[in-house]
Amino acid sequence: MTPKLSIIIPIYNEEECITPLYEELHEVLTKFGRSYEILFVDDGSKDRSFSILKGIHDHDSCVRIIKFRSNFGQSAAMKAGFDHAEGEIIVTMDGDLQNDPHDIPTMIDYLIQGNYDVVCGWRKNRHDPWLKRKISRIANRFRAWMNGETIHDSGCTLRVYIRDSIQNLELYGELHRYIPAILLWRGYYIGEIITNHRDRTLGKSKYNWKRLTKGFLDLLVVSFWQKYSARPMHIFGGTGLVLGMIGFFLLLGLVYERVFFSISLWNRSMFQISILLIIVGTQFFAFGILADILMKIYHNQNEKVYLIEKFF
Repeated sequence: MTPKLSIIIPIYNEEECITPLYEELHEVLTKFGRSYEILFVDDGSKDRSFSILKGIHDHDSCVRIIKFRSNFGQSAAMKAGFDHAEGEIIVTMDGDLQNDPHDIPTMIDYLIQGNYDVVCGWRKNRHDPWLKRKISRIANRFRAWMNGETIHDSGCTLRVYIRDSIQNLELYGELHRYIPAILLWRGYYIGEIITNHRDRTLGKSKYNWKRLTKGFLDLLVVSFWQKYSARPMHIFGGTGLVLGMIGFFLLLGLVYERVFFSISLWNRSMFQISILLIIVGTQFFAFGILADILMKIYHNQNEKVYLIEKFF
């Protein structure tokens, strides 16, 4: 039978957390009464994570494992999970035991009763270091301003999706944080519910300044993609047109002064600026044409952002 639920859990060096997480999940999902699968995605772990997962798989047919050849990141792990999940409802969560599996039944009921396509967890009472909470709060406000969506906690991995919403979803970098924004842009209905957040008692956090930087850059990509993915010529060509017209009219005024008032142009900085504006405007216009071509190529290709070593 096709399982009704697919639980996707990216794993990277979480050997201490895997067994207690599996046992807790197994208990919760068994009581919930729906058929399910648990899909662990080993994102190139260098500890004993894979061997522990293999042992769990050997005695529980509901557990499936994807093993990456290298560390491709959490977004790639999410993408692999989405590509191979068989459930009608997809649940994603972290593998560090900070997300509470007991929230899953409540979130699924909320998804169904509210006719949502996605329900996001909101770690309203977070158990993280003060600095991490502060940075996350600032990032969430900036993200909401950039993307126009009102989810309080874009960094919470605990989410529930209907299968249709995650089909053909391209993820790379740190884009897993912005899945709600992408789906909202595509017209799906997004809900949010307060979930329990627990202290990290086992393993080490993977959060650092590099992920923060990558997340910010990916936010700019998402914002651009939402507004201009189908029409990159509008931003590049429009910018080029404005700059080119300013340069043209400046140059036209200078030529008028030269012809009718015999004012020399070569020693005037405004002359060089006008020429520069025309050149830069032309380049932006050319960028717009090239970007439009690249977007068409992108929409016609389907390259994977991960490589699987084993899948069973």
